[in-house]
Amino acid sequence: MAGALEGIRVLDLTHWQQGPVATAMLGDWGADVIKIESPDIPDAGRSMVRYEAAAGGVNAYFEVHNRNKRGIVLDLKSERGLEVFYRLARQVDVIVQNFRPGVSERLHVDSQTLSALNPRLIYCTASGFGLAGPESGLPALDPLAQARAGIMSVTGEPEAPPGRTFNGFVDQVSAFLLAFGIAVALFHRERTGEGQMVDGSLLQAALAVQSFNISSYLMTGTYGGSPIPRISRRLTSPLWNQYRCADGKWIMLAMAQPGRYWPHFRRLIQEITAVELQPEELSVDWMRFHAGELMELIGRLDEMFATKAARQWLELFRGEDLLAEAVQEYRDLEMDPQVVANRMITGFDHPSFGPLKLVNVAINLSKTPGLLSKPAPEFGQHTEEVLLEFGYTWEEMEALREAGVIGQRLEG
Repeated sequence: MAGALEGIRVLDLTHWQQGPVATAMLGDWGADVIKIESPDIPDAGRSMVRYEAAAGGVNAYFEVHNRNKRGIVLDLKSERGLEVFYRLARQVDVIVQNFRPGVSERLHVDSQTLSALNPRLIYCTASGFGLAGPESGLPALDPLAQARAGIMSVTGEPEAPPGRTFNGFVDQVSAFLLAFGIAVALFHRERTGEGQMVDGSLLQAALAVQSFNISSYLMTGTYGGSPIPRISRRLTSPLWNQYRCADGKWIMLAMAQPGRYWPHFRRLIQEITAVELQPEELSVDWMRFHAGELMELIGRLDEMFATKAARQWLELFRGEDLLAEAVQEYRDLEMDPQVVANRMITGFDHPSFGPLKLVNVAINLSKTPGLLSKPAPEFGQHTEEVLLEFGYTWEEMEALREAGVIGQRLEG
């Protein structure tokens, strides 16, 4: 079955995570993504970040971020290499890069140069802090974006240092938005014939994922009604809180309307423990003006939740249609019935490492479903295959290889 982006050709100049995930997503939906690496500087993800269980095992970081791509090695710093790149650029639909601002201009692979060669081109640039501004050229990785965008200031308990979310959170969000922007630009081109530039950054993505939170602060000067960015769970709604259970696992309650859910929750707790919780009626105003009593209430609930296993509490709450979930660990996800039923984790038969399990594509299309069909490419694996498709002869490729323009450097 053809993918929704079948026939779309993409040149991928990206490295690390933000850019590679965006292009991998295009590949998930059938685009022909061609990853271009320098003969001297491969994607750092190949060697600098490795999580294999044993030496020589699968490199999960590179594999996940570069699935569904072909790979070539091309020296963009050489005149002949640039000529090859321009020949490819004239025949593709999308080019994606995440160089620091200014680098693409020095390499002569910037939007203005390439759009002159191919007016229908969708040119996507992924940066750290945006293309404009006095600090646009600063290097950026995910935790720096989390810090600068305020994510760390609102994460964790107030007495703890500012906390990060998981590694790569902003990288992933930015990648999703870049892929979305490319799809929107392709749709616009379908209607008008016009190519254009797509520009996104880690900082912009980090603000976008907090859009309500930041906008709410700008409108009210508060953090969701709180005067401080991080509030202790002992001063948070008992119905919007997490509790440690008898088996050491945690359970999360998420009942945002205390007036609606408190009577049912209070009755259930009384039936289980014979304890009648106070107050009789719970409201936002009560929690705001009764801090001491609220802390005492959370303390009592901590003691109560410690009497049963998380799964027992979950069954009791679900029986009353009260919103709760167990806090799962990654090892639990593979057997989660909803994950299994909806194929959110899928199997993949890797040609070198055998059967692997990966998180599946992030959205479902009924007619053109996404597919994890190809492993990440070996360094320069498809150089000849790709150049043949773009019209090069074997003789031309051999000359380019001898000159060090394509493929790994010849030693000696």
